[in-house]
Amino acid sequence: MFRPVAIIPARFGSTRFPGKPLALLKGKPVIQHVYQAVSSAGLIDAVFVATDDRRIFDVVTGFGGRAVMTSTEHTCGTERIAEVAQDIECDIIVNVQGDEPFIKPEMVDDVIKVLSDDRRAEISTLAKKTDDIKEILSPDIVKVVFDNEGFAMYFSRAPIPFYRDEWMIQKIEDEKIGGCYKHIGIYGYKKDVLLRFASMPQGRLELIEQLEQLRALAGGIKIKVKETPYDTFGIDTPQDLERAEEWLDLSL
Repeated sequence: MFRPVAIIPARFGSTRFPGKPLALLKGKPVIQHVYQAVSSAGLIDAVFVATDDRRIFDVVTGFGGRAVMTSTEHTCGTERIAEVAQDIECDIIVNVQGDEPFIKPEMVDDVIKVLSDDRRAEISTLAKKTDDIKEILSPDIVKVVFDNEGFAMYFSRAPIPFYRDEWMIQKIEDEKIGGCYKHIGIYGYKKDVLLRFASMPQGRLELIEQLEQLRALAGGIKIKVKETPYDTFGIDTPQDLERAEEWLDLSL
């Protein structure tokens, strides 16, 4: 029986970068980088790619991976992985985005450990501390605040928390303030929670911020956040692919 499994949602259609899972990064498709990194995690029993596009399916199976075709009607990646998860015997599902080639096996193991260590946690995820004002102000970088026990209170594209006394609006871009956490978009789910979450209607906050994790918070689902020392970024545009090439060059 599969226990912790990873499911990587990957769709071909993208407004800013169509076909990005198949874009070549150092001669390999982005989705292959993700699949191989996740497969190296010590606690994962199996890895699947959930896709609605035959081209992605064929590439994944071509390099020896497992892929499952899904509906084209899903509104988010969580709904896509839930379709696949319902037919798999497992206790925990890890969701890693198909455009995250720099995900590390340790990050996959960490979200599994959070769910194993704290029975109150229903979803687990990661965050990294940042004092980079460009990241803090960027709507493309999601920020998170959490309580004293590490449970998420809110996720936002806005800078949270807002340092009222230090961040005068006219000089915020010149300040370097610590204490903000950027969200790293990897999730662990207890299987029953994933299926319940995927069946919930989209909520007002989710639609405003375009962040599906707010659907879970609004529905009373407890998300435990673990701080990670690792950084990563997704491939959202062709420019991000160029940046990824440079990042890999520096790491060699």
